[in-house]
Amino acid sequence: MPLATTYAFLVFAIFAEVVATTALARSDGFTRLWPSVITVVGYSIAFACLSVTLKVMPTGVVYALWSGLGIVFIAAIGWLVYDERLDLPALIGLGLILAGVLVVNLFSKTIPH
Repeated sequence: MPLATTYAFLVFAIFAEVVATTALARSDGFTRLWPSVITVVGYSIAFACLSVTLKVMPTGVVYALWSGLGIVFIAAIGWLVYDERLDLPALIGLGLILAGVLVVNLFSKTIPH
């Protein structure tokens, strides 16, 4: 599978996970139907896409990218959409996560470039 296709599956897995996690926060403990459905479907799509990515890239690297970017995007959605506050240590931590994702993608030899 071409690397661009692999990354497309990873990006879609991240997108689906972010949608599912956002819906999970609104599902009220799975007592609200549509947010619960979106959560289950979103995580199912995320894991299906992630499994395709794992055929090409190492598990640790894929999971680090998936979870790291998911954390940053969820924090951004919380801040922008739901007015959740992020203090300086949180912003520094999120910046370090982004830096780690960049280092892995740009310099690691475990990912075929």
